[in-house]
Amino acid sequence: MLAVILAGCQPVASSTPDGSPGPTPAVSVDPGAAKQHLAAVTVAQAAPMRGYSRAKFPHWHTVQGACDTRETVLQRDGTGVTVGSDCYPTKGRWYSPYDGKWFDKTSEIDIDHMVPLANAWRSGAAAWTDQQREDFANDLVRPQLLAASATTNRAKGDQDPSLWKPPNRAFWCQYATRWVEVKFYWKLTVTEAEKSALTDMLGTC
Repeated sequence: MLAVILAGCQPVASSTPDGSPGPTPAVSVDPGAAKQHLAAVTVAQAAPMRGYSRAKFPHWHTVQGACDTRETVLQRDGTGVTVGSDCYPTKGRWYSPYDGKWFDKTSEIDIDHMVPLANAWRSGAAAWTDQQREDFANDLVRPQLLAASATTNRAKGDQDPSLWKPPNRAFWCQYATRWVEVKFYWKLTVTEAEKSALTDMLGTC
């Protein structure tokens, strides 16, 4: 059975590349389950980008009260977060597991889609309904959304693990398990190169 851990707003301590304490992302996945799920994911060539638009994946939608999905993730993944009446954080710190660095400005943090929207489009989401794509883009249950540094998020772009991996190798295991769980749950395909890269990264667990 898949073990998904929802740790809430206070992440579990782990270690960063320099040995200083850093949090584990709020949603983590059991590596053993990820390996089984990777074997079950369909392997196929990437479909064309024809018809793709980020607008076909509406985000961020309202979660509760004044809080949208982005603000919810900032609160969930941050430490010591305080928010204003509009739910936007006014104070806090965020650990970016992609590069193992801390940030104290929300302007330096992006909310990354673990499986990028364009990658999802190429691997099955083109056939989804608008509602399915909205649910995918705002999925707070699976490990699809993660607060990460804007620098690494934009370097990643829409690339899969065969083309981009987090500079912080200590996060490779969790990166691969999270990627696999999202693709498995949403019944998205992987390419041969993508599966090979994920297999290698799961080998670091």
